[in-house]
Amino acid sequence: MTTRTRAPRTNEFFTPGRIIMLVIAVVTLIFIFGNTRQTRIRLLIPEVTMPLWLALLFTLAIGALCGVYAARRR
Repeated sequence: MTTRTRAPRTNEFFTPGRIIMLVIAVVTLIFIFGNTRQTRIRLLIPEVTMPLWLALLFTLAIGALCGVYAARRR
């Protein structure tokens, strides 16, 4: 009878997929905070003026929440 040994688990937290997502998140944050000018945003009827980085950050957060919700539904 042969006994199989498993390879030691090293750094399973840093998988290629997680590294890619981390790089994308960092590049996205650099893009967001690089756009600091004021902009007007219209959401249906009200129009607000806010920094573009804040609008982009809100959009990122909403997209992330939608992605998490869609992933958990599967």
